[in-house]
Amino acid sequence: MEDTYRHKGLRRLLVEEIRKKGIIDERVLEAVGSVPRHAFMDSGFINFSYKDAAFPISAGQTISQPYTVAFQTQLLNVKPHEKILEIGTGSGYQAAVLAELGARVYTVERQRELFVSSQQLLGQLGYKIHFHYGDGYAGLPAYAPFDKILVTAGATEIPPALLQQLKQGGRMVIPVGNSEQQEMILVEKISETETKTSQHGGFVFVPFLKGKN
Repeated sequence: MEDTYRHKGLRRLLVEEIRKKGIIDERVLEAVGSVPRHAFMDSGFINFSYKDAAFPISAGQTISQPYTVAFQTQLLNVKPHEKILEIGTGSGYQAAVLAELGARVYTVERQRELFVSSQQLLGQLGYKIHFHYGDGYAGLPAYAPFDKILVTAGATEIPPALLQQLKQGGRMVIPVGNSEQQEMILVEKISETETKTSQHGGFVFVPFLKGKN
């Protein structure tokens, strides 16, 4: 996938745009500036790749707005070498941003079409991601516990299985609400029996669905 000077220049402008919107973590900004977002989008939308907006991808899903990706990533507070579970691979763009931050990324996708395409694309781009086709509500118990968990679809609740797979002292970022809008929730796991939650503004995501397709 070609990454031209024009693409890189557009990414720099995108980074400045999301910085002005409140993203202050320089490592997150650098990661967004490093990932070739145009590689993750349908050719018909190439000219919109570096606009701060969500766009349709296959299987009726979307590639998230870069600000939203950066916001969730900043809230997750990713450290190098942490083991992170991502629920909802989608285009693979968010997984690439996490990998740029030095995380060991385990990602689950319920849509086989997206599971196959994102695996192929991220491999071509040189990202080493652990891909899994399955039900995001169940997480990946065989690989738990995780330092951090990131959910990229709107949930009606915090899935108990994911909370169980989160390491003590870990963080989960998940949008929770109805089909119209969700509140971004940060869950901090204090102990096996105690969690702390905080709200961080309204967002709109595709629904978090059970099972696999």
